[in-house]
Amino acid sequence: MSPPALPPTSPLPTTGKRLAWLDALRGVGAVAVLLEHLLPWFMPALRPYWFNLGMYGVLVFFLVSGYIIPVSLEGRGDVRAFWISRAFRLYPIYLLVVGLVLAMGFWIPVREQVPRDLSAVAGHVTMLQDVLHMGGLADTMWTLSYEMVFYLLVTALFVWGLHLRSGLFAVLFGVMGVGAGLVLSAPLLGGPWPAYVAGVLFCVGMVCVVGGRFRTAAACVLGVMAVVLTLFSGFVPWLGATILAVMFTGTAIRRWEQGVGGPLPVAAAAVLVALAPVWSIQAGWWWVQPDVWITTLVLAGATFAGAMALRGRRLPRPVVWLGLISYSLYLLHHPLLKLVPAVLGDVRAMPQAVQLSVSAACVAVVVGLSWLTYRYVELPMQRFGRRLAHMPSSGEAASGPGESGVSEARSSSFSEPTG
Repeated sequence: MSPPALPPTSPLPTTGKRLAWLDALRGVGAVAVLLEHLLPWFMPALRPYWFNLGMYGVLVFFLVSGYIIPVSLEGRGDVRAFWISRAFRLYPIYLLVVGLVLAMGFWIPVREQVPRDLSAVAGHVTMLQDVLHMGGLADTMWTLSYEMVFYLLVTALFVWGLHLRSGLFAVLFGVMGVGAGLVLSAPLLGGPWPAYVAGVLFCVGMVCVVGGRFRTAAACVLGVMAVVLTLFSGFVPWLGATILAVMFTGTAIRRWEQGVGGPLPVAAAAVLVALAPVWSIQAGWWWVQPDVWITTLVLAGATFAGAMALRGRRLPRPVVWLGLISYSLYLLHHPLLKLVPAVLGDVRAMPQAVQLSVSAACVAVVVGLSWLTYRYVELPMQRFGRRLAHMPSSGEAASGPGESGVSEARSSSFSEPTG
């Protein structure tokens, strides 16, 4: 089945300008997540409670992923190239952080939420930890689970030619979020076996998707598996469905912009996302109370809309630069911050001047190390992945990068990221 092509769109600005606003959004999101984790440990008096900084940053990331990832796949028209590029975009720094946390385990115990058996290996290999009801080695890894679920769904929809119905899926997952909140108080699938089954299906399915044999069947199995795990095995089913609604809303915004969709699905999905925790059984946290939750959503949406409105203008270079290193910054900051109390003690008990100095030093170190890992780990591996993706596979011709392929190459899509 050949996926329908998108209609021609009007010319866009140059690649740099077109992508700068997305990088700026990632920079804003990464800094928000960093502050969400830094302030409670270092300067708790400055932490806001009228909205959630971390969730705000994560929602911005998810909107960016929804906006760029599906159209990137469609622009390539090459599922194999898409997944090779994604793997070399996400896994190198991810594996580096896994190694860092395990090495730190000699001094700082690994989180209790990480299973002490092979199910943890399966969960981390697939990046599906959160929808497998287990913690990641780094706290921020939970969002990568929903990024992976989204990629699997987007691939399945693409091979079946359903990818243009983004607005419908945004609304559908919004309805699922509300419904899951009303009826599910805990995951229905427990124990380690979902991780083992998902690990096998993921590895076999990826071989088929990338290799080309049984690609359509494998993509559909992986897409169904992703939805089932999100709704019946994840920590908070309503939140998982709601996150997918947010990501498909980002795609629906892009469709609206391209003239193959309208504003109604975007508005309907936004209302459903806002309502999802209101009557939810699992809604006892301060940040999902209606006033805080809706304020966080509005701020994230306004930030995304504001960046879209300014995308033709020159944006502040520091913010755009932070977007380039945002994936490293997102994954590295939490393990590094955990080292500080282990070395210095409780920073919260220190004078405010010392708190400020330690906080500034930590931010500088995290940003500096994130730039180094971006420069010497992320970029070389992304380049290698692009070269590999453009090589012809057995029985398939290599596709050219195309305009959206260029976007994909520089798009991080957290990922990407809170906690």
